Amino acid sequence: MIRRLGRAVRLWFSPGRLRDAGPQPDYRFSLANERTFLAWIRTALALVAGGLAVDQFLTRLGTGARTAIAVALLLTGAVCAVRAVHHWVRCERAMRRGEDLPASRFPAALAVGTGLAALLVVAVVVLDGPAR
Repeated sequence: MIRRLGRAVRLWFSPGRLRDAGPQPDYRFSLANERTFLAWIRTALALVAGGLAVDQFLTRLGTGARTAIAVALLLTGAVCAVRAVHHWVRCERAMRRGEDLPASRFPAALAVGTGLAALLVVAVVVLDGPAR
């Protein structure tokens, strides 16, 4: 398992090695895969920005709640960024091999997690009451 993870991470930093996986797919598919990767990176950046915003601007929240929400958003942003590059490599390899694109539960998990985080922030803000 460690060896497989190491090979996967090496592909992230040397995408030229993907050429060994098969012939070049239609460039439009590779560019679409790259646009999807960039959309995931934008999502990761938005989560990081949200974590920083919670920490800096929701000062009425208790320190524990504010820190917990901020850390959860920051960690989710980090996971999203790593998942983005991993999914990009998996899709590029599948296209070169003529295989089906890999299925992923991550978008659903991210959507549910983000929705729950938003509901948590709403609940904490509403329960905290008006500004003093």
